[in-house]
Amino acid sequence: MTHRMIFNQTGYFGRGAIAHIAPEIARRSLTKAFIVTDPVLADNGTAARITDLLDEAGIGWEVFSDVITDTSKQRKFVCVDPHDIPVLAIVDPDLMDGMPRSLKVAPGLDALTHAIEGYITPGAWDFSDALCLRSIQMIAANLRAAADGDADAVEQMGLAAYINGMAYSNVGLGLVHGMAHPLGGRYNAPHGVANGILLAPVMAFNAEHTGEKYRDIAEAFGVDGARTMPLEEARAAAVEAVAQLTRDLGNPTRISQVGVEADGIEALADAAFADVCTPGNPRPATREDIKALYTSLL
Repeated sequence: MTHRMIFNQTGYFGRGAIAHIAPEIARRSLTKAFIVTDPVLADNGTAARITDLLDEAGIGWEVFSDVITDTSKQRKFVCVDPHDIPVLAIVDPDLMDGMPRSLKVAPGLDALTHAIEGYITPGAWDFSDALCLRSIQMIAANLRAAADGDADAVEQMGLAAYINGMAYSNVGLGLVHGMAHPLGGRYNAPHGVANGILLAPVMAFNAEHTGEKYRDIAEAFGVDGARTMPLEEARAAAVEAVAQLTRDLGNPTRISQVGVEADGIEALADAAFADVCTPGNPRPATREDIKALYTSLL
């Protein structure tokens, strides 16, 4: 949990706010503190926008806006406002290290989904490609170890999520997110878990519309011969590498595992087809395409 304390008292004999900070930190049993003493930062509102977190590596939300769940409408939706983005974020792997395994796996799969969808969306360009591909490499190399508590891997996952956050927040996402949002809104499926279920199947659906980019993804996952194998094989290898990672991490692979039954498919398809992320998919998806994907994953 993040604690924000703003002390803007003035002292003329070497004390002031500093005299109050140490006992307050002790009272809250905190082991780390980021201290801002410049009164100008308090007066102009900057201090209130400094955020010292994160305790998970996933959304890259320190460079993004918000996703809100409307429980009355059973809907997740994206809110974009530059005022929501902090002036400064501290991505602290020590905070992440204390989280349970499930809160390393799910956000990690979310981060991977951001990187892959940001890489293949039609809005991608050279700058976003560089960030997304590097993030895919880092996640492929570190997510398994991070899930098991390796401190260096946890740090790399925090960096990978931050890197691809700068990319996808500018170029958009795709059908994985479009289909994952209704699973969260209607069935309370953790977002990263939903992404993990959907990522490899939607990648397979998109494969023929991604040019050479799945070859790059396969290579980022360390697939032998990815650079020289036939393109169709490279695409299949990329999909399988992602599917294998999901299996290795123990993420669910069926939407029935998060509570979906056959009679819920129609409403899911309606919501996913209307989702703001769906138009960013490299392969245009009809409502019937989406329904078929959901049905295949029951």
